[in-house]
Amino acid sequence: MTEPETDAAAVMLPIERPTPFDLPTGLAELRDERPIAPLSYPDGHRGWLVTSHALVREVLADRRFSVRPELRHMPIARPGEGTLPPAPPGMFIGMDPPEHSRYRRLLTGEFTVRRMRLLTEHIQKVTEACLDEMERQGPPADLVKAFAAPIPAVVICELLGVPEDDRERFQEQGVTLVRTDIPREQVLNAYTAMLAHMRELIQAKRSRPTDDVLSGLTRSDLTDEELTNIGFMLLGAGLDTTANVLALGTFALLRHPEQIAVLRAAPERGVEELLRYLSITPFLVRTALEDLELAGEKVRAGETVTISIAAANRDPGRFPDPDALDLSRSTAGHVGFGHGLHQCLGQQLARVETHAAFPALFARFPSLRLAVAPEKVPVRDADMLIHGVHSLPVTWDGKR
Repeated sequence: MTEPETDAAAVMLPIERPTPFDLPTGLAELRDERPIAPLSYPDGHRGWLVTSHALVREVLADRRFSVRPELRHMPIARPGEGTLPPAPPGMFIGMDPPEHSRYRRLLTGEFTVRRMRLLTEHIQKVTEACLDEMERQGPPADLVKAFAAPIPAVVICELLGVPEDDRERFQEQGVTLVRTDIPREQVLNAYTAMLAHMRELIQAKRSRPTDDVLSGLTRSDLTDEELTNIGFMLLGAGLDTTANVLALGTFALLRHPEQIAVLRAAPERGVEELLRYLSITPFLVRTALEDLELAGEKVRAGETVTISIAAANRDPGRFPDPDALDLSRSTAGHVGFGHGLHQCLGQQLARVETHAAFPALFARFPSLRLAVAPEKVPVRDADMLIHGVHSLPVTWDGKR
């Protein structure tokens, strides 16, 4: 087992990408040379960066690594962010077992493969409604506003029972939460406002329950505080992530039009390749709870390990020719939804949404294309925690 290197040997997390579809500059070389490397964090912490597919899955499956926010250090700077408090009751994405297990068990039945597939017909109707409005407005359009953002927003809000009048407000607040380029006060204000609105919604569900997930949870022994935080977490996760898979995925397909027919023929396989290729959640963070050895390196208790989802999904040791978009390939084992205990709870919902949305978009607009040069598309990169595009100007052959 080797001793830790000096601080001089530590790297900073690579962030800048040559194009939206490349790994951050230097990340592939770092993975190939040293799949676990010392990492310098903006707050002065000295931890680790894990980049190979095998090591990423190993860390994510190892219960000796914690997700607790009060233990972690973030590998990118966010204005004014200091040490975070422990996760509040119900916010189980920031909890380790057994607390995490208790909450997750309550929700697992709501997001099963079978239950999500039962939503397919309704999601197809939501998708068609968005496409109808795009067609009515005529080209050009911003695909993010017209298609990518509203589909998951409508679906998750209906699933949770969020009134239609509240959806746009929740959506705006959710995007603010993942920004890294604004004052911390703005992020906290969005967080506080979103929690307050969710608290009001939970109280309304208790007095007037309807047929939705949140109303069903009010019949459990969860407190209002727990339900508020669970609702906030589910809503936040369901709004921005799938929207960026749809937007960035469409961008990728327009850059590789030969793949569109492959997607339409086998959308389930094609979407899995897009999830691997895009890696819209570029990294995850864990903290060692005890001294341990990882690939010959001594990771000490309290050291934060940053897990590069993007590098793992482009690891040539797992995926041949990993920088190519090939919707016919097998992507078994990709970590686009994470891995282990904290693997994305809503992954089946995201799959159903994307399986319905992508083929419908290209069936309705077979001449769809970018309305600007690719380099003019505004990319979400170092300014956001979720990778994607701020907007996607598109056009097609049709009436204005």
